[in-house]
Parts: sequence; C-alpha cells; structure tokens
Amino acid sequence: MDMNYSAPPPLVSSHGLRLAVFLFLMMALFMATLDNQIVSTALPTIVGDFGELERFGWVGSAYLLATSAVMPVYGKLGDLFGRKYVMMAAVLIFVLGSVLCGLAWSMDSLIAARVVQGLGGGGIMVSIFSINAELFEPRERARYQSYSSLVLMASGTVGPTLGGTMSDLFGWRSIFLINLPIGIIVLTGLVLLLPYRRPARRPKIDYGGAVLLAAAVASVVLWADSAQIFGSLLAWQSLAIIGLGALCAFLWVKVEARVSEPIIPLKLFRDSTFSLFLVISLMTGGVAIGMVNYFAFFLQTTTGLTPTTAGLFFIATTGGIALGSLTAGRLISMTGRYKPFVVIGLTLNMTVLAIFSQIGAGTPLIIVALLMLLQGLAIGFGQQAPIIGVQNSAPRADVGAATGAVTLTRMGGAAIAISIYGAIIGSQVGHAAIDLPGAGRLAEMTPKMMAELPESTRHAIAEIYSAAFTPLFLTGACIAAIGLVAALALKPVRLPPAGDRGH
Repeated sequence: MDMNYSAPPPLVSSHGLRLAVFLFLMMALFMATLDNQIVSTALPTIVGDFGELERFGWVGSAYLLATSAVMPVYGKLGDLFGRKYVMMAAVLIFVLGSVLCGLAWSMDSLIAARVVQGLGGGGIMVSIFSINAELFEPRERARYQSYSSLVLMASGTVGPTLGGTMSDLFGWRSIFLINLPIGIIVLTGLVLLLPYRRPARRPKIDYGGAVLLAAAVASVVLWADSAQIFGSLLAWQSLAIIGLGALCAFLWVKVEARVSEPIIPLKLFRDSTFSLFLVISLMTGGVAIGMVNYFAFFLQTTTGLTPTTAGLFFIATTGGIALGSLTAGRLISMTGRYKPFVVIGLTLNMTVLAIFSQIGAGTPLIIVALLMLLQGLAIGFGQQAPIIGVQNSAPRADVGAATGAVTLTRMGGAAIAISIYGAIIGSQVGHAAIDLPGAGRLAEMTPKMMAELPESTRHAIAEIYSAAFTPLFLTGACIAAIGLVAALALKPVRLPPAGDRGH
C-alpha cells in the first residue's frame, strides 16, 4: 500500500512564533518527564512519612503503568479532535494529579494520585511529538526533535539531584506542587500561541479498541513488575496477568479490523518502516531507559563510589547523548537519511554493553567514564529516528496514532527490561549467599554500609557484584543486537527537502 501523502504547510508560518510555541512545549515535556525522575531521591523520605516500604516501587510503577496505557489513545484523540485541545487536556490532568500527590495522606492515596499524573503525562509526551510534526517540515523536524531529546536528557540528569534538594529544603510535597505554577504558564502559552487546526474528518472514537489496548499494555507492564508482587514472573498470578494481556491483544486486533477509526490503524503495519521501528523502539527503551538505574547500581557496588560521586559519572553519559543527538539531528536535516544513525547507535550500544560485561571490579574509573560517554553517544545517535521515520511514513491523518505507538513501545521496552535486569541481579546476588565478616546480608548492603567495612570485605563484595552484572550487560547487548537486526532491515528512505511537503 502506498502510504505517501501531501502534507499541508506548517501549523505556524512565522519562524519566531514557531520557536515560542516550541519553547512552551519543551517546558511541558520537561515537567512531565522530570516528575518521574525527581521522585526517586525523595522516596526514602516519603516512606519515612507513610511507612509501607513494600509499596515503595509502586510510586514509580503506577506512573509508568498509566503513562504507557494511554499513549496510543492520546495519539488517536489528537488525530480526531486536533492537537491543541488534547494537549491542553493532558496538561490539566497532569497538574491535577500533581496537586493530588502533594496533598496525599497515605501511600495508597499517593499511588492513586500518581496514576492520575500518568494519565496526563502520557498525553503530554505523545501530543508534543505530534504537534512538532505539524509545526516543522520533515528535515527541520529532525533538528528540533534533537532539542526535544536534550530536554528528556536534562530531566533525567537533574531530576534525582533536584528531588533530593527540594525534599530537604521544602519537604517532599514540594516536588509535586511545583508543577502547579509551571502548568499554569504552559497552559497560558498554549491558549495564546498555539493555533487550532480542525481535523478534516468527523470524530469517531474507538472506545472498545481504546479499552482493550490499554488493558493489554497495562497487563504487560504489570507482569513486568509481578516478580516484586508475586515473587516470580512465572507465578500463577503472573501467568494469569500475561494471559489476560494476550487475550486483550487478540480481541484488540479483531476490533481494530472492523471499526472505521481504530486507535492504531492496522494498515500502518503494512509499511515495514512502522513495524520495524516498533521493534527498534522496544529494544532501545530496554537498553537506554531501562539500563540507567543499573549503571548507577554498578558504579556504587563495584567501585565503592558514594551515590553523589557515582552520579557525576552520568555527566559523561549526558554529554554523549547531547553530542550524539545534536549531531544526528543536524546530519539528518542535511542529508534526509535517518537509517545510518539508527544502525550506528545500536551497533555502538551493543559494543559498549558487551565491553561492560567484561570489566571487573578493579577497572580504572577513567575507562568506566569513557564507556559511559560512548553509551550516551549511542543513545543520542538513535533516539529520534523512530519518531521521524514513522511520522514520515504514516498518512497525515494517522501521524498521532503512529507517534503514540512508537512512544508506547519505547516505554514498554524499558519497563520489561527493568524487570529482567532486576531478576538477573537478584538471582545472581541471592546465589552468592556467602559469609562475609562484618558484612551481614549481602543483598541489604547500602553504599554507606559498604564504606564502613574493611577493605578486604569491600573487595569481596565488589567481586560478587561484578560477576552478577556480567549476565546483565550481556543481556542488554543481546537486546541491542535484536534492535540492530531490525534497523538493518529498514528501507533506505530519504526525507523530502525543505519546501517539498509531499513524499
């Protein structure tokens, strides 16, 4: 099927006004993505207030679960009703959820409020990328989406530090309530500056497809966390959850084939570019987003670095992401080619993770920093091409749905990978139940506790963790290799030059 189309002029004709709208969009993106990072360092304080340590992980998982479930729905709503009001609704829901988080009176109420936040956060992320598709021509879009990548990178870099600082100075509730003034500023800017482009077709919502897809996605993400809940990914409760997800996915395909306005049109899968980028996004989510916390864990357990010092190593990763993203964005804009950068990024990612699997506890820190820089480059090179590729291949009427699907698979890949990595480390460290003088239980060691141990004991613990991380990094390298195979199968598409809006 020929999925080419002739796109209209940019949504905003004035370059200065486009930049102003883009800045408000980036403020919203920073707000939504920062909130999932900023809570990490405040969690111990929250648990100290509410107790219920066993629900610790759900403060983050609830947000991820809701975000992933609604992403395709928001993409489709934007296609049907226009991007402006869908984006504004997402911001309103996110701000409401933030206020509820700040007013939470128990762990259960906080988790419920995080779900509300996620319902808005997923819509913000999808709507922003869809609006960019209407603001900028394909090649210009590549450059501006590299700036979007920098915002994502910045939120991941400053979030943990900012969360700890605000929690100490103003209390943990401030990390949520700060979103209220930011949200008001964003909404004001969108109301005044973002034009409304009325869709050319009459809105029809696929309610059945929306519910089934949300249930299928939620089941997969919930299954990824089921080892924490039920003790094993293969427990009967876990298998029941994944079985329910498979049934919902099967019914979703049946429904989408029959309705006139499906959430994700099945015709998109007829273009191999769309299908391959879903695979690539799933894998890159696992090795980019899913690996971040484990790099920090690796640094602290195998090198003896404090959390603060270990965090400084992420400056190398941040610099690599910035360099790779800006370079790829400009070169895609100049050449119109995006496939080479996906291939380069995944090849580099696979290589770096394979090298990480071979380094030991005594590896010089300069080598570790260099590898983290290369990991950042790998992420930067490949992270924007999936959205650019599917937006270029999809019909204009389905750009939002295609964007939501790619963003969804990236988040889903991260959630699944986090569970896999956690199971690997838990299994490896659990089997290493040896008696270490003065160490107590190995799995309960914190960096502060490790720093107080004798040198010989610290070295023994570092060796155990180094061995545990070997299969984890090899698993990450295999995930990147699967993505690389999909990237090599991409068609050598060239984006149309500026001024030529047709494909």
